[in-house]
Amino acid sequence: MASKRYKQRKSSIVAKVAAVGCASLVVAGGIGFGFASAGGSAQEVNAFGIDALSAPASESSLTLANYTSSDSQDSHANTALTTTAKRDISKGIQAIEAKEEADRKAAEEAARAEEEARVAAVESAKAQQQAVVSQEATTSALDGLADVDWSVGRDAFIAEWTARIDAYLAGSPLAGQGVTFATAAWDNGVDPRWSPAISNTESTKGAHCFLPCNAWGWGQSSWGSWEEAINAHVAGLASVYGYSITYNAAVTYCPPNAAHWFASTLAQMKSI
Repeated sequence: MASKRYKQRKSSIVAKVAAVGCASLVVAGGIGFGFASAGGSAQEVNAFGIDALSAPASESSLTLANYTSSDSQDSHANTALTTTAKRDISKGIQAIEAKEEADRKAAEEAARAEEEARVAAVESAKAQQQAVVSQEATTSALDGLADVDWSVGRDAFIAEWTARIDAYLAGSPLAGQGVTFATAAWDNGVDPRWSPAISNTESTKGAHCFLPCNAWGWGQSSWGSWEEAINAHVAGLASVYGYSITYNAAVTYCPPNAAHWFASTLAQMKSI
């Protein structure tokens, strides 16, 4: 009887174990079915889980790659800028400097040639005047008139005669016009003393003008300024009378009283 109860109890235990085993299989099957219904086998689920865990790392790798690419582009741009900044421009600068130097030398040569041409023209005019003077009875009167040195060049010429003419005109209406007289004389190849001296003979250095700014009794002309008048008068002397004073010039300039005009004007020229 006891043996029978033992066998029954043993059979019950076995049955329980079997039941538990079956339940485990059912549960496992249900779980597997659930995962399978969600989209794949247990192996696929496990793989999905790994991928899911790995996804942030992949995204981080992608972001890092983007930053790396951006940094690489910035680095390339910086390298290009640096390369451009470091480009050797010395040859371009040298070319510009060489052209400027060549232009400067060309301008100096042109100015020198112009001065030489001016001096040559003046010397020719002086020679022509000497030929006329040699035929005049008043030749000896011109002996005391010092020669004008044109070989010093334009700037030195204007500086010297500006000072001398300003001293001569001081206190008169024409005061301060020395540079205008000197520049006009150089530009027209005329004795720089001639026009200022005539202004004294004709109008006491502009104090008694018969027309506005006409200090020389020059035709029926009038001007709006001393500068305009001086330039016109000196140019007129050059074109009508030549380089400097002669007695023949006095006869043409002031026919009624040529001798007095000549002597007075010449005396003033000698004082400048």
